[in-house]
This record gives sequence, structure tokens and C-alpha cells, in this order.
Amino acid sequence: MTKYANGYTKVMAGMLGESPVDTGMFKSAFRQQAAITDRMSKVVLAAAEKSTEISAKWTKSTLGELGNVTRVQDHPSDYPMAMSEFALAQAELSAKSMEAFADLATTVQVKTVELMLAADKEPGNGASKAARKSRSGTGRAAPPSHGDSKASKKAPKELPAAAEKVVVNQ
Repeated sequence: MTKYANGYTKVMAGMLGESPVDTGMFKSAFRQQAAITDRMSKVVLAAAEKSTEISAKWTKSTLGELGNVTRVQDHPSDYPMAMSEFALAQAELSAKSMEAFADLATTVQVKTVELMLAADKEPGNGASKAARKSRSGTGRAAPPSHGDSKASKKAPKELPAAAEKVVVNQ
């Protein structure tokens, strides 16, 4: 069994050894992804902590108000009054808690967008350029960039005719 495994290892090592791959690019990409993940994890964990605080405060207030409902009342007509007061307090508390959750969600959304924008601007995002450069050195043609393809050069000439057809058919 190990004879076959060693043969497989040699074949794979030979195939990978023939490809001109810059492993530094992979290390850089891994480090960059790990850094982004670390920052996003901090945002998520902070949001979870804040969400838990909001929920705990809401629960504590609800249980405190519920104590007023379960107390023995002097008159039977006081029970509906206690329930009404509880319902009113819960409506106010629910509104405040939902507002706190909405603020938290907005904050997390803003931080996430900021992190994504910052990650896009960080150095090391030239991985596709490096890959194209690496492939062009092997004798194979590198894939065209977005503006260099023949189709993209033809597109502006053909687009108005296609647009006219769409306008006429509507």
C-alpha cells in the first residue's frame, strides 16, 4: 500500500514542481484573509455580546413587571388593571428593545461595509495580476483584462443597435 502512496506522492510532486506557481502569493492571500476574518470576528463577537446585553435587560425588566401582575390584589377588578399596566409597560419596553437591536444591526452593517472597503484597498489584492504575469511567463497566453478582449471592443458598436431593438419592441 505504501508503495502506491509513495508513487502517487512522486507523481503529484512532479506535476506541481513543473508548474510555475508563486507560493508567496498564496501565503500573502492566506494572511490577508486571516486578518479580515480576525476583524470580522471581532465585529461579530461584539455584536453578539451587545445583543445578549439587550436581551438580558429586556428579560430582567419583563420579569420585574411580571411580579406586579402576580401579586395578590385587594379587589378582583385590580387584576385586569395590573394586566393592562403590564401590557403597556411591555409595549414600551419592546419598542425600546427593538430600537436597540436596530441600532446594533445598523452599527454592525456599517462596520462590515467599512471592513470590506478597507480590505479591498489593502495591498496584496493584486493576486490576479500576479497570476496573469505568472501564466504569461509559461508560454501560455494570459487571460485578457476586462477592457482588452475583442468582444469588449466590439460591444460599443453593437450596443446601440441592440438598444434600438429593445426600445422599438417595447
